[in-house]
Amino acid sequence: MDLSPFRPFLDRFAQAGFGGWVPTLEALTAERLAPAAHGDLPRWWAALAALPRPAPGRVVLDDGCVGVDGDLDPADQDRLRTALMALHPWRKGPYRLYGVGIDSEWRSDWKWDRLAPHLSPLAGRRVLDVGCGNGYHAWRALGAGAGLVLGIDPTRLYVMQFLAVAALVGETGVAVLPLALEDLPGDGAGFDTLLSMGVLYHRRSPLDHLRALHRLLRPGGELVLETLVVDGPGVLVPDGRYARMRNVWSIPGPEALLAWVADAGFRGARLVDVTVTSTAEQRSTEWMRFESLAQALDPGDPSRTVEGLPAPRRGLVIAEA
Repeated sequence: MDLSPFRPFLDRFAQAGFGGWVPTLEALTAERLAPAAHGDLPRWWAALAALPRPAPGRVVLDDGCVGVDGDLDPADQDRLRTALMALHPWRKGPYRLYGVGIDSEWRSDWKWDRLAPHLSPLAGRRVLDVGCGNGYHAWRALGAGAGLVLGIDPTRLYVMQFLAVAALVGETGVAVLPLALEDLPGDGAGFDTLLSMGVLYHRRSPLDHLRALHRLLRPGGELVLETLVVDGPGVLVPDGRYARMRNVWSIPGPEALLAWVADAGFRGARLVDVTVTSTAEQRSTEWMRFESLAQALDPGDPSRTVEGLPAPRRGLVIAEA
């Protein structure tokens, strides 16, 4: 496939000291986004090709609603909305692109607002966002001054959503590639800040995940870890599904979570926020029409899931490599 949408970023990435990574990233991206690699990819590529190409507008990366403000005639605005809707469902956001608002399932700006006061300043930093979805938080990191932001997520649709936003925003300091953590070339990467948000509970071995993150940070680099947590000192291991999700393997209490982070080699780990996920923060919308959190909670007792387990709450940990 044509890697031209990623080329400006990859060139900058190589110049930032990651030149040895670029051939691997190029090969895997080309393989996984080739039209034959997934049955929906031809349709998604067609949606990208149908995007209007308006005059550059005012890019907004430092506000809750990421995107670009600018003039677009009604016909082109309809074309834009149709093309973006062809990439449904939009899980992360919100975005606003030339007057078209994308009201995503998650109010990802709320998570960023909880995180931002605890982040070390991002000015000039090299940031890795693992399991980044369509890259909403990667855009926010760039808007906060990061020098370069690589997002990785194996879900191809999310990469296509990122490409749609990037085609309109026109920024080259950020990319989302169709990769898993295991695809990255190796140790000694030297990222300054690493985000792993909403990933840990999907890992069979959370400690292995944390150790892999540690290897990708420079000494003194900062880990931002957000995951499901439960009250108490133990670890909840769901017997079957949790909140209707199949792949939730373990949910630690705060003490266990901090112990895992320390065992992985991090220092100074601190729990800076715990927030119960509300149906205002995660919900069905026009841009994500499937069932959402409300259908995963006990209708008679929203403090429990439909399986009778504690309802989702999320903890945020900051630590140093």
